Amino acid sequence: MYKQLMIPVDLAHVERLEKALQTGADLAKLYNIPVCYIGVSASAPSAVAHNPAEFNAKMQKFAKDQAEKYGLKNVSSSACISPDPAVDLNKTLLQAAKDNGADLVVMASHVPGLLEHLFASNAGYFASHSDASVLVVR
Repeated sequence: MYKQLMIPVDLAHVERLEKALQTGADLAKLYNIPVCYIGVSASAPSAVAHNPAEFNAKMQKFAKDQAEKYGLKNVSSSACISPDPAVDLNKTLLQAAKDNGADLVVMASHVPGLLEHLFASNAGYFASHSDASVLVVR
């Protein structure tokens, strides 16, 4: 049914992603499809990583840990480096989905608040502009 599953992750907030990660893993096993975990970071040092190489290594370890935790056989990761992730996140995730051939994306959202009435959420934007099927997990 699906050929490639993509799960965007924010390594600074992994604890908030558990439902999306579980849902993605369940779908990957159900449809026997590979999973690519996507992370977006700046090239500047952050609380998550000091540089792009360290961020890439952390993404690879995260993917390996998820494979072990959920019993997934075919996982990969992609560390996308952006000059300004806060501004470029939507565009970067859409490009990552195309580059990875994702036809199914499982992504976490948050409980909507006042700002979502003024500005679209990242998940909402992605779902509206992606060619892939998108499951937003709250």
